[in-house]
Amino acid sequence: MVLLVVCMFQSCIEISNQFSSIPPGIWRATLEIDDTPFAGIVDEVSRGSMEGDVLPFLMEVKYDSEQSFYIEIINGEERIPVREIRYGRDKATAKDTIWMDFPVYDSYIKAIYEENIMEGTWHVNYRDNYSIPFKAYYGQDHLFTTDEEEPVTDLTGRWETTFEVGTEDEYPAIGEFEMDGINISGTFLTETGDYRYLNGQMIGDKFFLSTFDGAHAFFFKGKVMEDGSLAGLFRSGKHYTTSWIASRNSEATLTSPYQLTKMLDETEPISFSFQNTEGKEVTLNDPEYQGKIKLVQIMGTWCPNCKDETKFLKNFVAEQNDDVIEVIAIGFEKYKDTDKAISSLKRFKEKWEIPYEVLYGGPSEKEEASRSFPMLNKIISYPTILFIDGNNIVKKIHTGFSGPATSGYEVFRKDFYDTINELRNNT
Repeated sequence: MVLLVVCMFQSCIEISNQFSSIPPGIWRATLEIDDTPFAGIVDEVSRGSMEGDVLPFLMEVKYDSEQSFYIEIINGEERIPVREIRYGRDKATAKDTIWMDFPVYDSYIKAIYEENIMEGTWHVNYRDNYSIPFKAYYGQDHLFTTDEEEPVTDLTGRWETTFEVGTEDEYPAIGEFEMDGINISGTFLTETGDYRYLNGQMIGDKFFLSTFDGAHAFFFKGKVMEDGSLAGLFRSGKHYTTSWIASRNSEATLTSPYQLTKMLDETEPISFSFQNTEGKEVTLNDPEYQGKIKLVQIMGTWCPNCKDETKFLKNFVAEQNDDVIEVIAIGFEKYKDTDKAISSLKRFKEKWEIPYEVLYGGPSEKEEASRSFPMLNKIISYPTILFIDGNNIVKKIHTGFSGPATSGYEVFRKDFYDTINELRNNT
């Protein structure tokens, strides 16, 4: 439902009843990310693209009634409904203004609307002075280009990939792509998660992929090299840029997610104490958890992979017809201020209607999370799940999450239920 607004930052909004002035249908949106030259192995790739380094995505305006509309962000197969929308005349500018709010991720888009164009900025509240120019054009349904130049090859398949090439932070990944003409979709799996639903186009020997979900803005571009390998750039918003290379390998694998994070002493029961969103201390020794199987999710509200895993866990809880399994989420947040961090977790719990405890673990730096769980060798990913038996012994730890955009999702699902059955049988 369209929400009335009292004020937007310092300027009040005079609400208009003519929501039909935002035309329904497809819009092509862009985020103008930094186009700073990037030297290195992919220097040739860093020069030139369809229109500079803009990150495009599609969205559709839909009306529930003559006076009420919402927006769906489209990333290939994924559609993300944005229902917290305000629209009206900004008294400061005397222009029609739209505000698209992503409350779970604590970000928003504010844009002036006129003559079938939206123009404004995407703001991320938990980052200092972080905004990226935004534009959207009504009736356009292409992503990067309308050019129909034939691709030099078909990228469909599995690609063994390396990011942060040649640095001490180098890490492996697997690219999974499908092509239909010039259109390309897919994702990259890493040992700590995936880059979600990527969608784009390939023109000649270059290709471009993007996704936007309110939390992350990912932009990839790559080039087919003479030997058939790939080299490219990856940008996350305007704050992160790195290189990547890939070669075709249908047998490419990553380290098992069950081998990355471990208990230092597997025979010792785990214990912790954190506050929930109401300020109550929660421990595994509380009566409601004693003797039960526990699934402890280490996560962050700002993390889309955590959102995907939370959806999975919610569905799992809804399926259960007994009370021998409990789920606890522990959030590590971008805000340093404790009150703001807990507010983010409370908003997350309410918006997602999470039926189990959500606790505050601390700031989002992985070093902080590792200090909060000194019984573990390390925490390298949000999310991470601890499978705990009725005696509070950690039986398995799963690092990262391969979401529904990946081939790893069904593997995770099977392993998850196999582990749950093992725990049930031994309870």
